[in-house]
Amino acid sequence: MLERRSVIQGLAGALAAPLLRARPAGAAVPLTTGLPAGEYETAALEALPGKRPLIKLSYRPPNYETPLSYFGEALTPNDVFFVRYHLAGIPEATDAETWKLAIAGECVENPLTLTIADLRSGFEPVEIEAVCQCSGNRRGLSDPHVPGVQWGLGAMGNARWQGARLKDILAKAGLKKDAIEIVVKGADAPVLDTTPGFVKSLPAWRALDENTIVAYAMNGSPLPHFNGAPVRLIVPGWTATYWMKHLVSVEAVAKPFDGFWMKSAYRIPIGKFPVVDRFVSQEAPGVPTTPITEIVINSLVLTPDLHQRAGLPVELDGIAWDAGYGIARVEISTDGGADWQQATLDEERSRFGFRRWRYRFTPPKPGSYTVLAKASNHAGQTQADRLIFNPAGYHNNVPRPSMVIAT
Repeated sequence: MLERRSVIQGLAGALAAPLLRARPAGAAVPLTTGLPAGEYETAALEALPGKRPLIKLSYRPPNYETPLSYFGEALTPNDVFFVRYHLAGIPEATDAETWKLAIAGECVENPLTLTIADLRSGFEPVEIEAVCQCSGNRRGLSDPHVPGVQWGLGAMGNARWQGARLKDILAKAGLKKDAIEIVVKGADAPVLDTTPGFVKSLPAWRALDENTIVAYAMNGSPLPHFNGAPVRLIVPGWTATYWMKHLVSVEAVAKPFDGFWMKSAYRIPIGKFPVVDRFVSQEAPGVPTTPITEIVINSLVLTPDLHQRAGLPVELDGIAWDAGYGIARVEISTDGGADWQQATLDEERSRFGFRRWRYRFTPPKPGSYTVLAKASNHAGQTQADRLIFNPAGYHNNVPRPSMVIAT
Protein backbone atom coordinates (compact mmCIF):
# COMPACT_ATOMS: atom_id res chain seq x y z
CA MET A 1 0.00 0.00 0.00
CA LEU A 2 1.26 3.48 -0.76
CA GLU A 3 2.46 5.59 2.13
CA ARG A 4 0.28 8.59 3.00
CA ARG A 5 3.10 11.07 2.27
CA SER A 6 3.65 9.75 -1.26
CA VAL A 7 -0.09 9.81 -1.88
CA ILE A 8 -0.37 13.50 -1.03
CA GLN A 9 2.83 14.43 -2.84
CA GLY A 10 1.57 12.55 -5.85
CA LEU A 11 -1.33 14.98 -6.27
CA ALA A 12 1.07 17.82 -6.91
CA GLY A 13 3.34 15.76 -9.12
CA ALA A 14 0.57 14.35 -11.31
CA LEU A 15 -1.78 17.30 -11.58
CA ALA A 16 0.31 20.43 -11.62
CA ALA A 17 1.36 22.36 -14.72
CA PRO A 18 -0.28 20.30 -17.49
CA LEU A 19 -3.73 21.44 -16.37
CA LEU A 20 -3.03 25.09 -16.85
CA ARG A 21 -1.60 24.87 -20.34
CA ALA A 22 -4.09 22.42 -21.81
CA ARG A 23 -7.09 24.57 -22.64
CA PRO A 24 -7.08 25.52 -26.33
CA ALA A 25 -7.27 29.26 -26.85
CA GLY A 26 -10.83 30.36 -27.43
CA ALA A 27 -12.23 26.83 -27.10
CA ALA A 28 -15.89 26.68 -26.15
CA VAL A 29 -16.80 24.38 -23.27
CA PRO A 30 -19.43 21.91 -24.56
CA LEU A 31 -21.74 21.99 -21.55
CA THR A 32 -25.34 20.87 -21.76
CA THR A 33 -28.22 23.21 -20.94
CA GLY A 34 -29.95 23.30 -17.55
CA LEU A 35 -26.91 23.40 -15.26
CA PRO A 36 -26.54 25.96 -12.45
CA ALA A 37 -25.55 29.33 -13.89
CA GLY A 38 -22.17 29.33 -12.17
CA GLU A 39 -21.03 26.22 -14.04
CA TYR A 40 -20.98 28.10 -17.34
CA GLU A 41 -18.62 30.65 -15.78
CA THR A 42 -16.19 28.22 -14.12
CA ALA A 43 -16.09 25.04 -16.23
CA ALA A 44 -13.14 24.77 -18.61
CA LEU A 45 -11.68 22.47 -21.24
CA GLU A 46 -8.48 21.17 -19.70
CA ALA A 47 -6.34 18.06 -19.97
CA LEU A 48 -4.99 15.91 -17.19
CA PRO A 49 -1.72 14.09 -17.91
CA GLY A 50 -2.43 11.33 -20.41
CA LYS A 51 -5.81 12.80 -21.37
CA ARG A 52 -7.17 14.98 -24.13
CA PRO A 53 -9.08 18.10 -23.00
CA LEU A 54 -12.14 17.19 -20.92
CA ILE A 55 -14.74 19.35 -19.18
CA LYS A 56 -13.18 20.30 -15.84
CA LEU A 57 -15.78 20.76 -13.10
CA SER A 58 -13.34 20.67 -10.18
CA TYR A 59 -9.57 20.43 -9.81
CA ARG A 60 -8.99 19.26 -6.25
CA PRO A 61 -10.16 16.54 -6.27
CA PRO A 62 -10.18 16.20 -10.08
CA ASN A 63 -13.62 15.73 -11.64
CA TYR A 64 -13.67 15.89 -15.43
CA GLU A 65 -16.48 14.82 -17.75
CA THR A 66 -16.38 13.51 -21.29
CA PRO A 67 -17.76 15.73 -24.09
CA LEU A 68 -20.72 14.05 -25.82
CA SER A 69 -18.98 14.02 -29.19
CA TYR A 70 -16.89 11.03 -28.06
CA PHE A 71 -19.91 8.83 -27.35
CA GLY A 72 -20.37 8.33 -31.07
CA GLU A 73 -17.60 5.73 -30.84
CA ALA A 74 -18.54 2.21 -29.79
CA LEU A 75 -15.89 2.27 -27.05
CA THR A 76 -15.02 5.50 -25.26
CA PRO A 77 -11.29 6.09 -25.82
CA ASN A 78 -9.11 5.84 -22.73
CA ASP A 79 -7.72 9.35 -23.14
CA VAL A 80 -11.18 10.97 -23.06
CA PHE A 81 -12.76 8.72 -20.41
CA PHE A 82 -14.26 10.75 -17.55
CA VAL A 83 -12.37 11.20 -14.27
CA ARG A 84 -14.03 11.08 -10.84
CA TYR A 85 -12.38 11.36 -7.40
CA HIS A 86 -13.84 11.99 -3.95
CA LEU A 87 -10.54 12.66 -2.19
CA ALA A 88 -7.69 14.97 -3.11
CA GLY A 89 -4.91 12.57 -2.06
CA ILE A 90 -4.38 10.99 -5.48
CA PRO A 91 -1.68 8.32 -5.62
CA GLU A 92 1.24 9.14 -7.84
CA ALA A 93 1.74 7.02 -10.94
CA THR A 94 2.06 3.53 -9.51
CA ASP A 95 4.66 1.02 -10.65
CA ALA A 96 2.63 -2.01 -11.67
CA GLU A 97 5.61 -4.24 -10.92
CA THR A 98 5.62 -3.29 -7.22
CA TRP A 99 1.86 -3.04 -6.71
CA LYS A 100 0.22 -5.48 -4.28
CA LEU A 101 -3.40 -6.48 -3.65
CA ALA A 102 -4.23 -7.89 -0.21
CA ILE A 103 -7.08 -10.43 0.08
CA ALA A 104 -7.96 -10.82 3.75
CA GLY A 105 -10.72 -10.53 6.34
CA GLU A 106 -12.36 -12.71 8.95
CA CYS A 107 -14.19 -14.69 6.27
CA VAL A 108 -11.23 -16.03 4.29
CA GLU A 109 -9.26 -19.15 5.17
CA ASN A 110 -6.03 -18.27 3.36
CA PRO A 111 -5.17 -14.55 3.11
CA LEU A 112 -3.34 -13.68 -0.11
CA THR A 113 -1.07 -10.96 -1.44
CA LEU A 114 -1.22 -10.74 -5.23
CA THR A 115 0.89 -8.94 -7.80
CA ILE A 116 -0.06 -7.97 -11.34
CA ALA A 117 1.85 -11.01 -12.55
CA ASP A 118 -0.20 -13.20 -10.19
CA LEU A 119 -3.44 -11.78 -11.56
CA ARG A 120 -2.38 -12.30 -15.15
CA SER A 121 -0.93 -15.78 -14.81
CA GLY A 122 -2.84 -17.28 -11.90
CA PHE A 123 -6.42 -16.67 -13.01
CA GLU A 124 -8.42 -17.08 -16.20
CA PRO A 125 -8.36 -13.76 -18.08
CA VAL A 126 -11.82 -12.46 -18.95
CA GLU A 127 -13.14 -9.47 -20.90
CA ILE A 128 -16.38 -7.59 -20.55
CA GLU A 129 -17.71 -4.46 -22.25
CA ALA A 130 -19.58 -2.28 -19.77
CA VAL A 131 -20.65 1.28 -19.07
CA CYS A 132 -18.92 2.93 -16.12
CA GLN A 133 -21.24 5.72 -14.94
CA CYS A 134 -20.92 8.00 -11.93
CA SER A 135 -23.91 7.75 -9.61
CA GLY A 136 -24.23 11.53 -9.87
CA ASN A 137 -24.25 11.72 -13.67
CA ARG A 138 -26.74 14.51 -14.62
CA ARG A 139 -26.81 15.81 -11.03
CA GLY A 140 -26.43 19.34 -12.37
CA LEU A 141 -29.80 18.95 -14.11
CA SER A 142 -31.75 18.41 -10.88
CA ASP A 143 -34.64 20.82 -10.36
CA PRO A 144 -34.22 22.32 -7.83
CA HIS A 145 -30.43 22.06 -7.92
CA VAL A 146 -28.73 20.01 -5.20
CA PRO A 147 -25.20 20.07 -3.71
CA GLY A 148 -22.36 18.03 -5.18
CA VAL A 149 -20.35 17.96 -8.41
CA GLN A 150 -22.66 19.49 -11.00
CA TRP A 151 -22.26 16.80 -13.63
CA GLY A 152 -23.90 17.24 -17.00
CA LEU A 153 -24.31 14.27 -19.35
CA GLY A 154 -20.73 13.03 -19.61
CA ALA A 155 -19.82 11.41 -16.27
CA MET A 156 -19.78 8.03 -17.98
CA GLY A 157 -18.04 5.95 -20.62
CA ASN A 158 -18.21 2.55 -22.29
CA ALA A 159 -15.08 0.38 -22.32
CA ARG A 160 -13.86 -3.19 -22.71
CA TRP A 161 -12.34 -4.27 -19.40
CA GLN A 162 -9.92 -7.16 -18.99
CA GLY A 163 -8.91 -8.86 -15.77
CA ALA A 164 -9.62 -11.71 -13.37
CA ARG A 165 -12.96 -12.64 -11.85
CA LEU A 166 -13.22 -11.52 -8.25
CA LYS A 167 -14.99 -14.80 -7.40
CA ASP A 168 -11.94 -16.76 -8.60
CA ILE A 169 -9.66 -14.64 -6.43
CA LEU A 170 -11.91 -15.11 -3.39
CA ALA A 171 -12.11 -18.84 -4.06
CA LYS A 172 -8.32 -19.09 -4.00
CA ALA A 173 -8.34 -17.27 -0.65
CA GLY A 174 -10.91 -19.73 0.69
CA LEU A 175 -14.02 -17.59 1.08
CA LYS A 176 -16.14 -18.78 4.01
CA LYS A 177 -19.88 -19.31 3.71
CA ASP A 178 -20.64 -16.77 6.44
CA ALA A 179 -19.31 -13.84 4.37
CA ILE A 180 -21.98 -11.12 4.17
CA GLU A 181 -20.09 -8.35 2.39
CA ILE A 182 -16.81 -7.77 0.57
CA VAL A 183 -15.07 -4.52 1.59
CA VAL A 184 -12.83 -2.83 -0.99
CA LYS A 185 -10.32 -0.01 -0.58
CA GLY A 186 -8.21 2.00 -3.03
CA ALA A 187 -4.95 3.89 -2.67
CA ASP A 188 -6.43 7.40 -2.88
CA ALA A 189 -6.64 9.08 0.51
CA PRO A 190 -8.00 12.17 2.28
CA VAL A 191 -5.69 15.11 2.86
CA LEU A 192 -7.13 15.68 6.35
CA ASP A 193 -7.22 12.93 8.97
CA THR A 194 -10.79 13.91 9.88
CA THR A 195 -12.05 13.08 6.38
CA PRO A 196 -13.28 9.48 6.03
CA GLY A 197 -11.31 7.36 3.58
CA PHE A 198 -13.15 6.16 0.49
CA VAL A 199 -13.96 2.55 1.40
CA LYS A 200 -16.93 0.66 -0.03
CA SER A 201 -18.51 -2.75 0.28
CA LEU A 202 -20.41 -5.09 -2.02
CA PRO A 203 -22.91 -7.75 -1.01
CA ALA A 204 -21.11 -11.09 -1.20
CA TRP A 205 -23.49 -12.37 -3.88
CA ARG A 206 -22.62 -9.45 -6.17
CA ALA A 207 -18.90 -9.86 -5.57
CA LEU A 208 -19.27 -13.50 -6.61
CA ASP A 209 -21.10 -12.66 -9.84
CA GLU A 210 -19.10 -13.88 -12.84
CA ASN A 211 -19.13 -10.37 -14.34
CA THR A 212 -17.45 -8.69 -11.35
CA ILE A 213 -13.75 -8.49 -12.16
CA VAL A 214 -10.48 -7.00 -10.98
CA ALA A 215 -9.34 -5.26 -14.16
CA TYR A 216 -5.79 -4.48 -15.23
CA ALA A 217 -6.57 -3.44 -18.81
CA MET A 218 -9.03 -1.11 -20.54
CA ASN A 219 -9.74 -1.15 -24.27
CA GLY A 220 -6.71 -3.34 -24.83
CA SER A 221 -4.22 -1.14 -22.95
CA PRO A 222 -3.10 -0.86 -19.32
CA LEU A 223 -5.52 1.16 -17.21
CA PRO A 224 -4.89 4.93 -17.42
CA HIS A 225 -3.61 6.44 -14.20
CA PHE A 226 -6.69 8.60 -13.68
CA ASN A 227 -9.01 5.67 -14.31
CA GLY A 228 -7.57 3.54 -11.54
CA ALA A 229 -4.19 2.07 -12.53
CA PRO A 230 -2.80 -0.40 -11.96
CA VAL A 231 -6.04 -2.29 -11.17
CA ARG A 232 -9.61 -1.36 -10.38
CA LEU A 233 -12.81 -3.19 -9.54
CA ILE A 234 -15.41 -3.55 -12.32
CA VAL A 235 -19.05 -4.10 -11.31
CA PRO A 236 -21.03 -4.10 -14.58
CA GLY A 237 -24.57 -2.76 -14.30
CA TRP A 238 -23.94 -0.99 -10.99
CA THR A 239 -22.97 2.65 -10.65
CA ALA A 240 -19.30 3.57 -10.47
CA THR A 241 -19.25 4.20 -6.73
CA TYR A 242 -18.45 0.46 -6.42
CA TRP A 243 -15.81 0.45 -9.17
CA MET A 244 -12.93 1.06 -6.77
CA LYS A 245 -9.87 2.65 -8.42
CA HIS A 246 -6.23 1.89 -7.46
CA LEU A 247 -7.48 -1.22 -5.64
CA VAL A 248 -5.19 -2.29 -2.78
CA SER A 249 -7.32 -4.43 -0.46
CA VAL A 250 -10.31 -6.78 -0.52
CA GLU A 251 -11.74 -8.01 2.79
CA ALA A 252 -14.50 -10.55 3.38
CA VAL A 253 -16.55 -9.77 6.48
CA ALA A 254 -19.39 -11.44 8.38
CA LYS A 255 -21.39 -8.31 9.19
CA PRO A 256 -22.48 -5.17 7.32
CA PHE A 257 -19.68 -2.65 6.82
CA ASP A 258 -20.52 0.62 8.58
CA GLY A 259 -18.17 3.09 6.91
CA PHE A 260 -19.32 6.60 6.00
CA TRP A 261 -19.50 5.92 2.25
CA MET A 262 -21.98 3.10 2.87
CA LYS A 263 -24.15 4.09 5.81
CA SER A 264 -24.35 7.83 5.07
CA ALA A 265 -23.37 8.52 1.44
CA TYR A 266 -24.57 7.13 -1.88
CA ARG A 267 -28.02 6.29 -0.61
CA ILE A 268 -31.43 6.76 -2.23
CA PRO A 269 -35.00 6.68 -0.85
CA ILE A 270 -36.32 3.11 -0.59
CA GLY A 271 -38.97 2.30 -3.19
CA LYS A 272 -38.60 5.49 -5.20
CA PHE A 273 -36.81 3.98 -8.20
CA PRO A 274 -37.73 0.85 -10.19
CA VAL A 275 -34.50 -1.07 -9.55
CA VAL A 276 -34.24 -4.83 -9.15
CA ASP A 277 -31.00 -5.33 -7.19
CA ARG A 278 -31.01 -4.05 -3.62
CA PHE A 279 -28.26 -4.06 -1.04
CA VAL A 280 -30.43 -5.41 1.79
CA SER A 281 -27.67 -6.00 4.34
CA GLN A 282 -27.14 -2.21 4.32
CA GLU A 283 -30.81 -1.52 5.09
CA ALA A 284 -32.16 -1.15 8.62
CA PRO A 285 -35.60 -0.84 10.25
CA GLY A 286 -36.72 2.77 10.37
CA VAL A 287 -34.05 3.94 7.91
CA PRO A 288 -35.79 5.31 4.80
CA THR A 289 -32.80 4.95 2.47
CA THR A 290 -30.90 2.15 0.76
CA PRO A 291 -27.54 2.16 -1.03
CA ILE A 292 -27.66 3.09 -4.70
CA THR A 293 -26.97 0.01 -6.81
CA GLU A 294 -28.05 -0.36 -10.44
CA ILE A 295 -27.68 2.08 -13.29
CA VAL A 296 -31.18 3.15 -14.32
CA ILE A 297 -32.19 2.90 -17.97
CA ASN A 298 -31.25 5.94 -20.02
CA SER A 299 -30.61 7.25 -23.54
CA LEU A 300 -29.17 10.19 -25.44
CA VAL A 301 -29.62 11.84 -28.81
CA LEU A 302 -26.10 12.27 -30.21
CA THR A 303 -26.71 13.35 -33.82
CA PRO A 304 -27.78 15.95 -34.69
CA ASP A 305 -26.27 17.71 -31.69
CA LEU A 306 -28.21 20.31 -29.70
CA HIS A 307 -29.42 23.12 -31.98
CA GLN A 308 -27.59 21.62 -34.96
CA ARG A 309 -28.86 22.36 -38.46
CA ALA A 310 -29.65 19.32 -40.57
CA GLY A 311 -30.65 18.69 -44.14
CA LEU A 312 -33.70 16.63 -45.11
CA PRO A 313 -34.30 13.87 -44.25
CA VAL A 314 -32.77 14.18 -40.76
CA GLU A 315 -30.65 11.17 -39.76
CA LEU A 316 -30.93 10.83 -35.97
CA ASP A 317 -28.80 8.49 -33.89
CA GLY A 318 -27.83 8.00 -30.30
CA ILE A 319 -27.21 5.51 -27.51
CA ALA A 320 -29.19 3.72 -24.82
CA TRP A 321 -27.95 1.74 -21.79
CA ASP A 322 -29.15 0.18 -18.54
CA ALA A 323 -28.09 -2.18 -15.74
CA GLY A 324 -27.68 -5.14 -18.10
CA TYR A 325 -31.25 -6.30 -18.60
CA GLY A 326 -30.94 -5.45 -22.29
CA ILE A 327 -32.41 -2.60 -24.32
CA ALA A 328 -35.73 -3.73 -25.80
CA ARG A 329 -36.65 -0.60 -27.74
CA VAL A 330 -35.96 3.09 -28.18
CA GLU A 331 -38.78 5.43 -29.11
CA ILE A 332 -38.32 8.82 -30.74
CA SER A 333 -40.53 11.88 -30.55
CA THR A 334 -40.01 14.76 -32.99
CA ASP A 335 -42.77 16.94 -31.57
CA GLY A 336 -41.66 17.42 -27.97
CA GLY A 337 -43.17 14.20 -26.59
CA ALA A 338 -46.69 14.22 -28.06
CA ASP A 339 -46.12 11.24 -30.40
CA TRP A 340 -43.54 8.46 -30.39
CA GLN A 341 -42.12 6.21 -33.11
CA GLN A 342 -39.77 3.26 -32.73
CA ALA A 343 -36.11 3.62 -33.68
CA THR A 344 -33.92 0.92 -35.22
CA LEU A 345 -31.46 -0.71 -32.82
CA ASP A 346 -27.96 -1.72 -33.86
CA GLU A 347 -26.80 -5.18 -32.87
CA GLU A 348 -26.15 -5.54 -29.13
CA ARG A 349 -22.41 -5.60 -28.46
CA SER A 350 -22.80 -6.28 -24.73
CA ARG A 351 -25.83 -6.18 -22.48
CA PHE A 352 -23.84 -3.92 -20.13
CA GLY A 353 -22.64 -1.53 -22.84
CA PHE A 354 -24.01 1.29 -24.96
CA ARG A 355 -26.65 0.19 -27.52
CA ARG A 356 -26.70 2.32 -30.65
CA TRP A 357 -30.01 3.39 -32.19
CA ARG A 358 -30.96 5.18 -35.43
CA TYR A 359 -34.02 6.96 -36.76
CA ARG A 360 -34.74 8.77 -40.03
CA PHE A 361 -36.99 11.79 -39.65
CA THR A 362 -38.56 13.58 -42.59
CA PRO A 363 -40.12 16.84 -41.36
CA PRO A 364 -43.24 18.04 -43.17
CA LYS A 365 -41.48 21.35 -43.71
CA PRO A 366 -38.27 23.15 -42.74
CA GLY A 367 -38.20 24.53 -39.22
CA SER A 368 -37.31 23.74 -35.60
CA TYR A 369 -38.24 20.40 -34.06
CA THR A 370 -37.77 19.17 -30.48
CA VAL A 371 -36.41 15.61 -30.54
CA LEU A 372 -36.59 13.23 -27.58
CA ALA A 373 -35.42 9.63 -27.15
CA LYS A 374 -36.94 7.22 -24.62
CA ALA A 375 -35.57 3.73 -23.95
CA SER A 376 -37.19 0.63 -22.44
CA ASN A 377 -35.55 -2.64 -21.41
CA HIS A 378 -36.42 -6.33 -21.12
CA ALA A 379 -37.12 -5.93 -17.39
CA GLY A 380 -40.05 -3.63 -18.23
CA GLN A 381 -38.28 -0.44 -17.15
CA THR A 382 -38.70 2.79 -19.14
CA GLN A 383 -37.11 6.19 -18.70
CA ALA A 384 -39.01 8.45 -16.31
CA ASP A 385 -41.32 11.05 -17.86
CA ARG A 386 -40.62 13.39 -14.95
CA LEU A 387 -37.63 13.81 -12.67
CA ILE A 388 -37.70 11.54 -9.63
CA PHE A 389 -36.22 14.07 -7.25
CA ASN A 390 -33.87 12.99 -4.45
CA PRO A 391 -31.52 15.13 -2.32
CA ALA A 392 -28.33 13.69 -3.84
CA GLY A 393 -29.40 14.17 -7.46
CA TYR A 394 -29.01 10.50 -8.42
CA HIS A 395 -30.70 8.50 -11.19
CA ASN A 396 -31.74 11.39 -13.45
CA ASN A 397 -33.03 9.58 -16.55
CA VAL A 398 -35.59 12.02 -17.92
CA PRO A 399 -35.39 12.18 -21.76
CA ARG A 400 -33.19 15.11 -22.82
CA PRO A 401 -34.49 17.38 -25.62
CA SER A 402 -32.47 18.28 -28.70
CA MET A 403 -33.59 21.07 -30.99
CA VAL A 404 -33.17 20.07 -34.64
CA ILE A 405 -33.32 22.90 -37.17
CA ALA A 406 -34.35 21.26 -40.43
CA THR A 407 -33.37 23.26 -43.49
